[in-house]
Amino acid sequence: MREVRVSRVIDASPVVVSRWLEPPTIVEAEGSFTVETIDEHADTTIVVASGPGMQLPLRFEERDDSVYYTQEGEQGPFSHMETWIDVEDATDGTRVTFRSSVSLAAPLPFGDRIAAWKRKGELTRALETLEAELG
Repeated sequence: MREVRVSRVIDASPVVVSRWLEPPTIVEAEGSFTVETIDEHADTTIVVASGPGMQLPLRFEERDDSVYYTQEGEQGPFSHMETWIDVEDATDGTRVTFRSSVSLAAPLPFGDRIAAWKRKGELTRALETLEAELG
């Protein structure tokens, strides 16, 4: 399993950033999958995302002032994937940090390293989209 982290300061208030961090917005901003369905419950949201030849459910929760989500079940490219999004007030805006741990489901040499590289690209795209839309 590998962990990746990306962070940047966005020129917007924490309240505005937190409003942007909705599950379907996050999935679309990462750029690898499109949202197929959204199933909202009192304390979780399940987003079924689809990409080239696959669908995967992502389970989103609010946890201690963070957005937390994980790949749900056995479907999808990862044997393990969980992500935290932290929003902190900074002197020059709002610091947004995405961190994710991943493990590839396929037994490939360097598979976890490849999964981490791909995941870091997705998280970077999400931050770039957030900054472009709010900053």
